[in-house]
Amino acid sequence: MNFDLKTLELPAAATEKCDLLVVLVPDGFKPGQDALSALVAHALKCGDLESKAGKHLQLYLAPAVSARRVVLLGVGNGTARAIRQAFQAIAASFKLSQVKRAVVCFAGDAQADGVCAAVQAVADASYVYTTTKPKADARTLNRVVIGVAHAEAVREAFTQGVGLVDGVEFAREWGNRPANHATPSLLGEAAKSLGRQPRIQCKVHGPTEVARLGMGAFMAVARGSEEPLRLIELRYSGADKSEAPVVLVGKGITFDTGGISIKPAAEMDEMKFDMCGAASVLGVFRALAELQPAINVVGLIPACENMPDGRAVKPGDVVTSMSGQTIEILNTDAEGRLVLCDVLTYAARFKPAAVVDIATLTGACVIALGSVRSGLFSNNHALASALSAAGDAAQDLCWRMPLDEDYADGLKSNFADIGNVAGRAGGSITAAKFLQRFVGEFPWAHLDIAGTAWKGGAVKGSTGRPVGLLVHYLLGHAQQLSAKGALKGAGPSATPTRRKVRSKPA
Repeated sequence: MNFDLKTLELPAAATEKCDLLVVLVPDGFKPGQDALSALVAHALKCGDLESKAGKHLQLYLAPAVSARRVVLLGVGNGTARAIRQAFQAIAASFKLSQVKRAVVCFAGDAQADGVCAAVQAVADASYVYTTTKPKADARTLNRVVIGVAHAEAVREAFTQGVGLVDGVEFAREWGNRPANHATPSLLGEAAKSLGRQPRIQCKVHGPTEVARLGMGAFMAVARGSEEPLRLIELRYSGADKSEAPVVLVGKGITFDTGGISIKPAAEMDEMKFDMCGAASVLGVFRALAELQPAINVVGLIPACENMPDGRAVKPGDVVTSMSGQTIEILNTDAEGRLVLCDVLTYAARFKPAAVVDIATLTGACVIALGSVRSGLFSNNHALASALSAAGDAAQDLCWRMPLDEDYADGLKSNFADIGNVAGRAGGSITAAKFLQRFVGEFPWAHLDIAGTAWKGGAVKGSTGRPVGLLVHYLLGHAQQLSAKGALKGAGPSATPTRRKVRSKPA
C-alpha cells in the first residue's frame, strides 16, 4: 500500500478522483465557500453529523464531489488518540473490495501527531492476513492520499507514520503466522531479509554457537523440541561506531506448550503468539530501515519452542546460565525468563546505553493491566520515563510497575542460586525480579506485553505492539544524541537518508 502526502484543502479534495473520500471534521469546524464545506456545515447544523470522535455520516455520489463514497468523520480535538478512535468507527469502509484508492482530508489544521495517527489508522483498518489463508480477500486498498493544508509542516510526522506502518505490519505478519510457519529457523530467515536493508546487518547463531557461549538456560528450554534453536542478532548502524547502542531483546518462543508443566488445552493455539516480543523487535528494525535515524540499535532474539518430549527439562532440574548463576526450574512453563536471562547476559558485551527486553511473559500482567497497557519495569528512572512518554506519544501505552527488592524473596531456592518462579502473588513482578538478576549495571527496562501483543475471540490476531512505543523511544533517543552532538559542535553523528515514502507488505 502506497501513502502520499499532499497539500489539499476541501475545494481540491472534492475534485479528487477516488473510491473513498474521508473528510476529518474537527471541533470548531470553520466552513469555506466551497460545496464540500457547505455540505459538512449543513450536516452539522441539522444534527446529522457531530464533530465528536467517531461520529460519522456516509454519503454516496454526493453532488459536486468526484469520489463515489464520502465519509464525513468527526475527529474531536484532532489529537492522535481522537483520530485513532474515530477511524475505528469506519474501519469497514477501508476493506470494501471496491475501494482501491482513498483520500483522507483534514478539514481543519492538521496536528503532526494526528497525521501520523491517520496513516497508521488507515493501515490498521485495511490490514488483512493472508499468508496461510489463500482464499481470503486480500487488501484491495493500494493508494492513500493524506490531504492537509500545509504538507511540508507535517512531512516528518507523515514519514514517521509510514515507517511505523511498515514496522507494525511486519510484526503482525510474523505474530499471526502459525507455529509451523514461524519456526525459529524461519524467524532467522525473516531477520536475514532485514539484513538486506540499508545499515542493517544480521547474524544467526545455531545450537553449536549457543552452546559455546554457555547459554545453559536457553538450551534447557529448547531441549524438548525437534526444531533447532536460533539466536538472532541484528544491528542497525545509524550513528558513529563510538556511540553506545540501545539493545532490544525479544522473547521468541515460537510455540509454548508449557513443557512438562503442560498448559490446559483451551486456547493453547494462542501460544503461537508467545514470540510476539521477537516479532516486535523484527518490526522495529523494519521501521528503522525506512526511517534511517541517527542511532545504533542491536536486536537480540532467542528463538525456540517449548515442547514436552523425553528430552525436555523437568521440574526440579538445575541448569547453569551464561552468567554462571544456577537456576532451579520449578515450573517449565516459566520458560520465557530462562531464554531471556542468558541473552540479557550476552547483551552486556555491546556496552549498551540501555537494554529493553520485550516479552509475553506472564498471565499475571494480564490480570493486573488487561489489554490496555503493557507492564513496564525498570532499574532506571530516566529510561522508564522515556519509555512511558514514548508510549503516550505512540498511543501504545504502558504502566510502570514496582521492583522492590522484597519481591525477590520468593525466588530463593534450596538447591540453586535462584528458582525460576515464586508464588502466584505479584507474578509479573517476581518474573521481572528474576530477569533483573542478569542485567548488571546498565539501564534496563522490561516490557511485559502478555496482555497487549494479541487479541483473542472474534478479532483474534497480533496487534504489532509495542513497535510504536519502541520506535518513538528510539527516535527520541536519536534526537537527544543529535542535540548533544550539535552542542559539541559536531552535528548529528549520522545523516539520515531520505527514501521514497511507501508502505510495503510484510
